[in-house]
Amino acid sequence: MKVGIIMGSQSDLKVMSDAAEVLEKLGVDFEVTIVSAHRTPDRLFEYAKSARAKGINVIIAGAGGAAHLPGMVASMTTLPVIGVPVKSSNSIDGWDSVLSILQMPGGVPVATVALDGAKNAGILAAQILGSFDEKIAENLKEYKQEMHDKVIESAEDIEQNGWRPKKMGF
Repeated sequence: MKVGIIMGSQSDLKVMSDAAEVLEKLGVDFEVTIVSAHRTPDRLFEYAKSARAKGINVIIAGAGGAAHLPGMVASMTTLPVIGVPVKSSNSIDGWDSVLSILQMPGGVPVATVALDGAKNAGILAAQILGSFDEKIAENLKEYKQEMHDKVIESAEDIEQNGWRPKKMGF
């Protein structure tokens, strides 16, 4: 089981690395590369059309601005595609990216996470794979238990020590 993480440019890596980090923590195999819908369309076509043959099961595609990458990839593969709208320097507060990925035409679905939500894209990809792979499912269960435990620990801290932030001594 493998996830392909692609992005439109290297500047997207600061966001998309969150997907790689969570997949690594969950024990999911993945690859990361740059595939620009506008600057390298032939590379996009080749990636999308060969992904399944390369053993990729889910694609996470992050893009900013006009954000055509996730939808174009989805139009050329039968694999699930998870789109990550990226708030880039040429973005209109990220809304252009969100709407470009979210508003796909019927027949070309792209699962869309929140703006800069690559971590959730990684978790969603793992959940898709975990429905077929017990080890990934078990890793997800442990991950969610860790999140639960951190919340309980924080709640107990506030209940025991009060709500005021701890002051640095002066």
